[in-house]
Amino acid sequence: MARLSKFILNKLMGWKAIDTFPEVPKCVIAVAPHTSNWDFVVGKLAYSSLGRQANFLIKAEWFVFPFNIFFRNIGGIPVNRDRNESLTTKLAREFQNRKWMHLGITPEGTRKPVKEWKKGFYFIALKANVPILLVGLDYAKKEAKALDLFYPTGDYKSDIVKIKSYFKNIKAKKPENFIP
Repeated sequence: MARLSKFILNKLMGWKAIDTFPEVPKCVIAVAPHTSNWDFVVGKLAYSSLGRQANFLIKAEWFVFPFNIFFRNIGGIPVNRDRNESLTTKLAREFQNRKWMHLGITPEGTRKPVKEWKKGFYFIALKANVPILLVGLDYAKKEAKALDLFYPTGDYKSDIVKIKSYFKNIKAKKPENFIP
């Protein structure tokens, strides 16, 4: 799968994946900017081209036959928003139950411009005691790149300022929709 992903990413799309950080068994992957549906395709292909598998959250409504087979095979985790259980708690428990888990999340939570990022990615990592791999999708350079391996301290206000600073020079597909 890695070779096919690399071929599609590099040769057909003109992108490259750059990862200079050691592989860790568990992490939350914060992917930004998220201004287009193409971000998922680029991010998934980039990570796969490195020989890695990442899970991602998807609305439970998409988990109907035959889509459920496809999404589960590529790492989808269905999310039922009607449940009372905290998604943060559920995912932190999932991290504890697995030996290996990389969970990709777009902190902006939408493709529209937002000033405040969603806090879930941070608190999932904090509660699961795993680092956050910061990944930027730079459309100007056509690079999907690891920016840092960030360990949350528990001081969200201070940490989110630091986290966002890593993305200040990353160019979104739709720059008007990205507010780092």
